[in-house]
Amino acid sequence: MKKVKKFVGYGLLTLIALIGIVAYMNYPKLTILSGYSAKSMASSVFVAHRTAEFTDAHDNNFAPVNLADDRVDKQARSATASVFGLMERTAIYRDGLGAVLVTDDFDADAPYLKPDRKRTKDLRPTPYPYGDMPQKDTLFPEVDHDYLNKVVDTAFFNNDTRRTRAVLVIYKDHIIAEEYADGYDESSLFLGWSMTKSILSTFYGILEHQGKMDIMQKAPIDEWKDDERSEITINDLLLMNSGLEWIEDYGSISDVTRMLFEAKDVTTPQIFKEASHKPSEHWNYSSGTTNLLSGILRKQFDTHQAYLDFPYENLIDRIGMYSMLLEADMSGNYIGSSYSWGTIRDWAKFGLLYLHEGNWNGDQVFSEEWAKYVSTPAPNAGGQYGGHFWLNRGPDNFMPRVPKDAYSANGFQGQRVVIVPSKDLVIVRFGLAEWPDFNFDQFLGGVCEAVK
Repeated sequence: MKKVKKFVGYGLLTLIALIGIVAYMNYPKLTILSGYSAKSMASSVFVAHRTAEFTDAHDNNFAPVNLADDRVDKQARSATASVFGLMERTAIYRDGLGAVLVTDDFDADAPYLKPDRKRTKDLRPTPYPYGDMPQKDTLFPEVDHDYLNKVVDTAFFNNDTRRTRAVLVIYKDHIIAEEYADGYDESSLFLGWSMTKSILSTFYGILEHQGKMDIMQKAPIDEWKDDERSEITINDLLLMNSGLEWIEDYGSISDVTRMLFEAKDVTTPQIFKEASHKPSEHWNYSSGTTNLLSGILRKQFDTHQAYLDFPYENLIDRIGMYSMLLEADMSGNYIGSSYSWGTIRDWAKFGLLYLHEGNWNGDQVFSEEWAKYVSTPAPNAGGQYGGHFWLNRGPDNFMPRVPKDAYSANGFQGQRVVIVPSKDLVIVRFGLAEWPDFNFDQFLGGVCEAVK
């Protein structure tokens, strides 16, 4: 009996030791879990106006993020999270800039600049998308509406797995399908994740159309002046062809997780990476590159205020995306890689702007050439990527049922704004799952096949 007790005792000690080793090895990763949870909670509660309970049950309810415990302070407009009481992180909300993860030395009471937005809706007596009046019910003879409705309904079947939140289909500027999961409606705000990259890229197209930017110029980075990185152009950055080192791994302590969950200034981490290839010789998807472009964008303006105002005056409010919010880092830079919010109808307007090659009801926001630029395959990307947009031409992500001219803004967990010029379609889907749980070829292909 003593031997059995001794054996059990040794086994328990061994188990405790193993748990300790695993905890020690993974302790640094806890900052990702607690940071993700706190940021998600703060944005969901204070930007999207959801409850903490709803956020825990949906946005933060996936492994291993669901290991984190959150608490919300509505008076301080903050959310704090930790994992087993360890690695506590806090995110705070700032008017006009959204929620941001902060460090211990961040002064939440310090004054800050924010977009000077008098975002009064222009209640024009015209239907969506150019006004605010309801659309007239329209049946297009070339659209199989019954089949389209079945395809859209299927996107919500078995929704514990597919986890679709909202779908919107626009044909010839007219909403022909719109559906929401329980708890969401046309006023709900959705996080675009990396769809924000496509928005950030668009700012460069606008500046170029205004004659204020030449994307073929060398990137204005002082740290690169005396080495081979001095040859990197803004075009190389937009096409993810800079040749700079960057590790985009969200499951570990990597370049991207350090940037999103630790950096006070997200525009700088990519600057200090070495060149592993010459410009235009290697494609590498990098959120650091997009945030570097946000920093370069800021340099185009004489003041920080002008930088903050530019996206709203020249794109977002200009085409009536009044619900949209771009979130900023601790230094007041837009986090162009990852964080923007809007209703599904406003996200669809962004797709329509590209479908119409930059023309918004007679207002040329960017040139037709820019729409062609972003939808043209980047060097070395295997046909799957253009100018901060994803394409349907490469073997890795090719969807055979979807027209090859389709291109899209894509985000984590299956956020999509898809532009299909040959079908005159914009298709938007928001959710919490992607391939293989959600089959985009089946869904997008079905929508396209409904239009003859």
